[in-house]
Amino acid sequence: MRQLLDRAAAGGYALGAFNVANLEQVQAVMQAAERTQSPVILQATPGARRYATDRFLVHLVRAATEVYPGIPVALHLDHGNSPETCFSAIEQGFTSVMMDGSLREDGKTPAGFEENVAVTRAVVEHAHAVGVTVEGELGTIGGIEDDHGAGRAHLTDPDEAVEFVSRTGVDALAVAIGTSHGAYKFSNPPTGELLAMDVLERIHERLPDTHLVLHGSSSVPQSLVERVNAFGGELRPTWGVPIDEIRRGIRHGVRKINVETDARLAATGALRQFFAEHPGEIDPRAYLAVARDAMRAVYEERMTQFGQAGHAGEVAS
Repeated sequence: MRQLLDRAAAGGYALGAFNVANLEQVQAVMQAAERTQSPVILQATPGARRYATDRFLVHLVRAATEVYPGIPVALHLDHGNSPETCFSAIEQGFTSVMMDGSLREDGKTPAGFEENVAVTRAVVEHAHAVGVTVEGELGTIGGIEDDHGAGRAHLTDPDEAVEFVSRTGVDALAVAIGTSHGAYKFSNPPTGELLAMDVLERIHERLPDTHLVLHGSSSVPQSLVERVNAFGGELRPTWGVPIDEIRRGIRHGVRKINVETDARLAATGALRQFFAEHPGEIDPRAYLAVARDAMRAVYEERMTQFGQAGHAGEVAS
């Protein structure tokens, strides 16, 4: 992944990192990447690894690189909760791992700074020896998704960020600026009072050569929420991270942007509408194709908005 992030930094754009756990999600991302000619980061949480198993995930991604040989792909472990989790992903063929030492192994209890440094440094030493990228996290991301998250956010301290990067040697740093995991990010359209973009800018000023990462950065388009609810869903009012704020982050060192909720919303809305309009259909290929197409549209839009579109050939060369 470091190769992709270095190229993104040189080009002034960011890469969407899209969570995958099954065939249709992988196909949707790769179809979008082919259409937009984008390098991509496919990532799996520990929950996705339990759901699909590593062998299926790794071989799905290998198949994707064979079907789309012109698209550069990194396979990333999202929110590794212990060094052992990261080591096992590396052994299975992941090319990048995240050691989330901001939380303890239960994925919910905040860890101290020294604890975070110790576990992250252990992963960096192991991963770099075999050419694998490492992402760390400082501060805690709000919300809960896939059994992971501290519930409430704890913003990243810029001074601690400098020390953390120096002592761990991470390739990328996930920072907490008020974004959150899950569908229910904000109960009102977010403003500067909710997203601490000034903190992000101060971190980038102190660490201009460190690739920054935004977690919980789905934009939660209202049209996707409305489609789910129009066909029997019961989603509460919710808003995500505005694209303009993400672009502001890209101008200040953000190179990796995690997006999952938007694709979940798109797939769920498409499935609900399909079943409402085709109550007699029982072929999974029919309705899963509809969900795949809905996710692909989201991925295409994000790849274009993040600026990665058109750069696949540059990275591959």
